[in-house]
Amino acid sequence: MIELLQITDTHLFADKDTDLLGIATWHSCRAVVDAVRSDPTPRDAILATGDLSQDHSPESYAHFTRLMSELSLPVYWLPGNHDDAPVMQQMLDLAGISDVKHLLFDHWQLLLLDTQLSGKAHGELSAGQLALLEQAIIQYPRHHLLVAVHHQAVPVGCAWLDQHDLKNADAFKALLARHQSSTIVLFGHVHQGFDEVHEGVRYLASPSTCIQFKPLSDEFALDTTAPGWRALSLYPDGRLSTQVWRLPPAAFVPDFSAKGY
Repeated sequence: MIELLQITDTHLFADKDTDLLGIATWHSCRAVVDAVRSDPTPRDAILATGDLSQDHSPESYAHFTRLMSELSLPVYWLPGNHDDAPVMQQMLDLAGISDVKHLLFDHWQLLLLDTQLSGKAHGELSAGQLALLEQAIIQYPRHHLLVAVHHQAVPVGCAWLDQHDLKNADAFKALLARHQSSTIVLFGHVHQGFDEVHEGVRYLASPSTCIQFKPLSDEFALDTTAPGWRALSLYPDGRLSTQVWRLPPAAFVPDFSAKGY
């Protein structure tokens, strides 16, 4: 069995005390790391699914690497629409965090695909990224597949957020439809828990470690739920057990008057 944690959308700043819509993001991420450390369950890796920085600063990525180092787990990552990919790459390389995007186990393969379009809130998979997916499906047809991306490939029910989705999701889903074993798509970006099956593929998202977006809201709105993360257990036969974990209620309260960010 493979035990994973999804930690996503940390939105860190150079200054640890700077807040995003009322929540100081370093402090909320600090609390998430402390909570994960208190869990005795052995884990194999962390999947960090983008928007690690809010201000693009080298210091923000250094904060992320230092916090993750406390968990003593391999970290695999991809950029989100708020990240500066070159700065991100440089700082994570400097910290010794792996740039590997394809992990092969006895029964599962994990693939991290970059959906970032520089300067855009929405996402897209390049021809090269789609080719990596196709190659993984062709080369390892009997392996169950978990694909991590930043942008959602299916609607989450928030009109304002779903306009910033994965724009070539149809091409992505057409490739996934060719895979005959269990298939999971894990994404960030939406700052809320999400778990739905579409055409045989299970789509999952995790809460952010800072602000939460209110589910099923047509207009921008923050949710009252606390920062969180997701745990995933991948079984050899293709089954998945997963749970969203959150900090205690009211541990970090955002500015509910905010109209956007």
